[in-house]
Amino acid sequence: MPKKKLSMRQIREVARLKASKLSVRQIARSCKIARSTVSDYLARLDAAGLSWPLPPEMDEDQLNSRLFRRPETRGRDAARPLPDWAVIHKELRRKAVTLNLLWQEYRETYPDGYGYSQFCVLHRGWAKTVDVSMRQTHQAGEKLFVDYAGMTMPVTDPATGEVCDVQIFVAALGASQYIYAEATRTQRLPDWIGSHVRTFAYLAIALTGIEPGLLI
Repeated sequence: MPKKKLSMRQIREVARLKASKLSVRQIARSCKIARSTVSDYLARLDAAGLSWPLPPEMDEDQLNSRLFRRPETRGRDAARPLPDWAVIHKELRRKAVTLNLLWQEYRETYPDGYGYSQFCVLHRGWAKTVDVSMRQTHQAGEKLFVDYAGMTMPVTDPATGEVCDVQIFVAALGASQYIYAEATRTQRLPDWIGSHVRTFAYLAIALTGIEPGLLI
């Protein structure tokens, strides 16, 4: 049972917003309820086979009966419900969302639920059933992958105390996965080119021990 039981109007709104492709956080903000409550009700709706629009003839008692029907479980895990892994997996694609954060939200809803280690093991097992990946083979030195990380970082000027957000440039060699990263003020062309120059200079020294100007 969630900490806060929603009214039928709220449940309908949660279902409607979910059908509109809003995230758990956006739904929670719009309905002014906890993210853990949203996740719990979405999982219950899915388990009950309900989606927007809800059947118009269904009253509040019938809806609650469908949502809070006791699952058929056995053994020690009877009181340890599984999270909605599809929702968890989708949330992990969002910036600054970690498995630990999602586990904390899960435990807010189910205080006696799985511990973090078992939560991670169960998630990895579930992810293996849905992840599709393509193995790529790279020859040493053949490819360098470059991009900006999605998130910025705050940097404080020690002289003025001014705080500004900097962009994080990341470069990785395909075969060795050797990484170079640096912060720049912007993602504009001069910074983009400068980051490449410094990347190659760094890799030249790190991988060969020879100063870039001495390379032929």
